[in-house]
Amino acid sequence: MWCSRDTSIPLGSLLHREFPGCGNLITFAQFFFIAIEGFIFEANFGRKRPIIPIRYYLIMVAMFFTVSVVNNYALNLNIAMPLHMIFRSGSLIANMALGIIILKKRYTISKYTSIALVSLGIFTCTFMSAKQVSSMSSASEDEENVSAFLWWLLGILALTFALLMSARMGIFQETLYKRFGKHSKEALFYNHALPIPGFLLLAPDIYRHALLFSQSEPFQVPVIGLTLPIMWFYLIMNIITQYVCIRGVFILTTECTSLTVTLVVTLRKFISLIFSILYFRNPFTAWHWIGTLFVFVGTLMYTEVWNNLGPLLDRKEKKQEEKQE
Repeated sequence: MWCSRDTSIPLGSLLHREFPGCGNLITFAQFFFIAIEGFIFEANFGRKRPIIPIRYYLIMVAMFFTVSVVNNYALNLNIAMPLHMIFRSGSLIANMALGIIILKKRYTISKYTSIALVSLGIFTCTFMSAKQVSSMSSASEDEENVSAFLWWLLGILALTFALLMSARMGIFQETLYKRFGKHSKEALFYNHALPIPGFLLLAPDIYRHALLFSQSEPFQVPVIGLTLPIMWFYLIMNIITQYVCIRGVFILTTECTSLTVTLVVTLRKFISLIFSILYFRNPFTAWHWIGTLFVFVGTLMYTEVWNNLGPLLDRKEKKQEEKQE
């Protein structure tokens, strides 16, 4: 299980809102911070050898880096943040589909039903967003509007590719954990340290947005009294929240099943979605809400939360009856 790059959604939305296309700078800052922390406290300044061979981490990193970059660029292709979040909530579908194809897994009817619900939810939100873009295009026959719609379609393809690649990456990680054991801190470090050289390909874009961040209005940090550009302050807060979340997810993978981790991450995405819509006033129709509900209920069905809640409620009732007696 991987924690996606949109982990601190409200701050990420704010950064993208002020400077669209700054995703590479955000991702680099997150990777660099986690890599430095891991190099000091996990790798012991390079003296500790990894338990999982480096070649396997290189494969994971190649997929991880690709997914992160593609997801960032999707936001530049007329993909709104709420749609971006809902689309990526379909990771359960992709994981199940690839699990059937690659690992030859078989599932119950309730699992397939949950897939149908999540698929319907994603389709509903995607279709309604396409309708909004189409209506914008029909209002004017401008070439720019037609171009915007084509870029939106390219963004949907990018999200689909990232979704499938992320699912394949999760299956690969699952097989590694079964073979070598679960080493969350080690995986966290190498998954963020090894991709650092790859950011050289994105250096011009990262540098350009770093300059834009430095030109933002000054902000005095409370308590400390330090003054710095407000966009850099937002980025620092984004890095901290991202680190806390991804560290928690990597630890969670060693304590819980992948389904439990997926549920936790999906619930976080749902709460972040609500916050993003209400705070940033993103366009969100009733059909979008229905689609979101389908995704949410489908995810709960997939993780069989209802079946787990039944025994817990029965135990509480028995305890209350025993106390009354």
